[in-house]
Amino acid sequence: MASMPRALPDCEFAFSQPGVQAGRTRPIGPYDRDMHFDLADLRLFIHIAESPSLTQGARRAHLSLAAVSTRIKTLEAQLNTRLLYRDSRGVELTPAGHRLLQHARVILRQVEHLKHDFAAQSDSDAGHIRIFANTTAVTQFMPAILARFLAERPGVTIDLQERLTRDIVRGVMDGSTDLGIVAGPVDAPGLQAIHFSTDRLVLAVPPGHPLAERASVKLTEAVQYPFIGMHEGSTLVAFLREQVERSGARLPLRIQLYSFDAILGMVQAGVGVGVIPDSAAQRYNARDKIRIVELDEPWVLRERKLLVRDLDALPACARALIDTIRQAGDAAGTDGRQAGTLATLAAVDGSMAAGA
Repeated sequence: MASMPRALPDCEFAFSQPGVQAGRTRPIGPYDRDMHFDLADLRLFIHIAESPSLTQGARRAHLSLAAVSTRIKTLEAQLNTRLLYRDSRGVELTPAGHRLLQHARVILRQVEHLKHDFAAQSDSDAGHIRIFANTTAVTQFMPAILARFLAERPGVTIDLQERLTRDIVRGVMDGSTDLGIVAGPVDAPGLQAIHFSTDRLVLAVPPGHPLAERASVKLTEAVQYPFIGMHEGSTLVAFLREQVERSGARLPLRIQLYSFDAILGMVQAGVGVGVIPDSAAQRYNARDKIRIVELDEPWVLRERKLLVRDLDALPACARALIDTIRQAGDAAGTDGRQAGTLATLAAVDGSMAAGA
């Protein structure tokens, strides 16, 4: 009689090699036996990976250093590979450790999604969504979209973080975030990219400026004048700096600010010039006090995209948000000035056909 498989305790995963016959004569390989992972061990490994030392990882996990060391050794034995390099300076992940970290983050986020999906409110009205987004999304259109979205869904919480494009892509890939918002060309193999709107970059200059009457200018011409930019770490500043440095020049930043309205205020006062999304220029309440000049560059059109690992695997609330953003892009597109109307639509459209 075949033996019954043993019952697994809660929060334990079993992975076994398929096609293994009982009574085989070949040696047992490293993955021929069942591997059992406790969610607590995966969570502990993430704590350690995100800490500079085992001691601090143990403190975050509320465990003794000896207990942490034992559990990591057991995890390494299960996987038959080394996960950490340990020395007097702390710990560093091995290549295998980096792979485990990616899987662990994905597994734990999916467990959280599972909990929300089977909670009392098992629909789009409850859950938690983490979003990594670029500067324009965080400062321009997402606040208005999220305000109405959250007001209609009191059981949903959202963590919106501004990140560089490469960090957004990496975060979606390794499961650190549910959703990424990017603009322009992005290398994201293995991810699903959902286009939702298009914006373009323009140059804002004060009236009477030498470039004010030009129909278009090159970026290399614009950087001959004092530049006003977004804060360090913003996606747009990183992108512009990269484009300028390719031509052998530098970005002559005079001041860096935290909003496009603040940049336009400085331009209006004659402090310098700045590259901004046309959507920000369209919404500026003193647009007649500045001049907008087209940029003659191949990268000025910026397709905005949502990045996800697997749309079907997201919780219902995240899919509802994606639908909201896509509907907003469609609604703005029919308005004739897609890039400039997203935030306005999000703020005033009672049907919530607004976003991105």
